[in-house]
Amino acid sequence: MRDIVEIGIGREARRTYGLNDISIIPSRRTRSSKDVDTTWNIDAYTFDIPFMSHPTDALATPEFIIEMGKQGGLGVINAEGLWGRHADLEAAIGKVLDVAREELLSTDILSSRAIALLQELHSAPLDVDLLSERIAEVRASGATVAVRVSPQRARELAPVVIKAGAELLIIQGTLISAEYVQADGEPLNLKEFIGNLDVPVIAGGVADYTTAMHLMRAGAAGVIVGGGNNTNEYALGIETPMATAIADAAAARREYLDETGGRYVHIIADGEIETSGDVVKAIACGADAVVLGAPLAQAAEAAGKGFYWPAVAAHPRFPRGVVSAENLEDQPLPSLEVVLHGPSTDAFGHLNFVGGLRRALAKCGYTDLKSFQKVALSLRSF
Repeated sequence: MRDIVEIGIGREARRTYGLNDISIIPSRRTRSSKDVDTTWNIDAYTFDIPFMSHPTDALATPEFIIEMGKQGGLGVINAEGLWGRHADLEAAIGKVLDVAREELLSTDILSSRAIALLQELHSAPLDVDLLSERIAEVRASGATVAVRVSPQRARELAPVVIKAGAELLIIQGTLISAEYVQADGEPLNLKEFIGNLDVPVIAGGVADYTTAMHLMRAGAAGVIVGGGNNTNEYALGIETPMATAIADAAAARREYLDETGGRYVHIIADGEIETSGDVVKAIACGADAVVLGAPLAQAAEAAGKGFYWPAVAAHPRFPRGVVSAENLEDQPLPSLEVVLHGPSTDAFGHLNFVGGLRRALAKCGYTDLKSFQKVALSLRSF
């Protein structure tokens, strides 16, 4: 039963929960973490670990995407980022890092100057030939190629990135619907659009059961729940409490599975995920995989070298993300392998994400991700 609360005369609100509000309850059986299978299969693609990277230039150089594949995960390219706007990608990102370091030293807060520079860099025209060349470089490495486009530019860019080698198309915004409507353009009906593509589509983010169901019925192979690390709560008054949102999307998946006689749509959590414990809770709530953003920024292979910003930080008129420092310690950055697979010297789950996930499943007596979605949960007292 939904927990509906009266917040004033004639106005009610549903009580919802974030990942920090819940915890996992172990069962009577435990297992060895060596017996846990973390494989994630979506459409025709198989990944050793259930992790996607956030489509931001703070992470994604071609080298990072390739290394993400080598480590068993899925690296995601932002088609509307700097890849297709600047021939010297390293120099463009270096400018952002220089400003971010200056801001940090002078104010201890990273904000306006770095964002203004991101907006300026993203104002350069998009060179589809340059973008295609870099996508082809990743494809040639053997890594699975996933490319993100916004709903606003999906019709324009999807054919370009698919021709260049994209194997998975990610249609993603901080919030999305099954039909994108604008007064001065043709509506984007995702059901028609997805039906005409030759590659599987992952779409999101969503925050509720109804939208998740709409995207499933539109033909999405995966639905992203949440909008990542953004400032929508402050800028728009919109927040996605992830435990509830994931569980609602999982309920839509169950109904859609019955409705279609067996078509399974994957739930991918993108929000409130900073530690391996957050990953565990997201999967326990019903997610099949998670998006890692800021946690991967500490990796030596990440473009930001310890700094992170979500893709939406570069919006030309209304940015909803900040440039932040994820690693300020005067020591070498860990490799992506250490961030994902360890070994770790951190006791709070900021390194060895796969190891944390394996041990949680083993402690609760589970050996695979799907069955772990049935684990018992507890709610913290308020």
